[in-house]
Amino acid sequence: MKYYSIGKFAKLIGKTTQTLRNWDREGTLKPHHIANSGYRYYSQEQLNYFLGLKQEKQLNKKTIGYCRVSSHKQKDDLLRQVDNVKTYMYSKGYQFEIITDIGSGINYNKKGLNQLIDLITNSEVDKIVILYKDRLIRFGYELIENLCNKYGTTIEIIDNTERTGEQELVEDMIQIVTVFSARLQGKRANKAKKMIKEFI
Repeated sequence: MKYYSIGKFAKLIGKTTQTLRNWDREGTLKPHHIANSGYRYYSQEQLNYFLGLKQEKQLNKKTIGYCRVSSHKQKDDLLRQVDNVKTYMYSKGYQFEIITDIGSGINYNKKGLNQLIDLITNSEVDKIVILYKDRLIRFGYELIENLCNKYGTTIEIIDNTERTGEQELVEDMIQIVTVFSARLQGKRANKAKKMIKEFI
């Protein structure tokens, strides 16, 4: 996202820097962030809103179909998921792009998910379409939902039925235990390793 110094932003909106400082103090218009140097910076989104370009920007936003499976063994499932999401969006008349991921629902550093979050925080996404709720993320869905709300993005779930495969859920649970057991030492670590073996 592009950012403007207080001087540049003031010039673009036809105000003085003192007016912006007053607005900041009064809470009328806060800067996007204040750098360690103390300088105020305003975002492109704030400029668009201030100049009344919100509607124009929304018209250019994308609809993204997001599809995910947990492992490479599920590539056929991923293809079917993509087909289902595409069919749904065609029936709705959406113009869309598809982002796919292969990785656990509790892995928050997947390439596709990071790409999606970048698009959301750049105010480029109008709607995310997913087949099932857990295809987006296993835990922390509300956090992503709140992020979307902040940037004017809606999440559309095609099927709200809980349909997670047992094997996939077990794999996610194993990953959780593995992550936490890595932080343990001695007898507690051995106990955790034993739990993982039992899960497997």
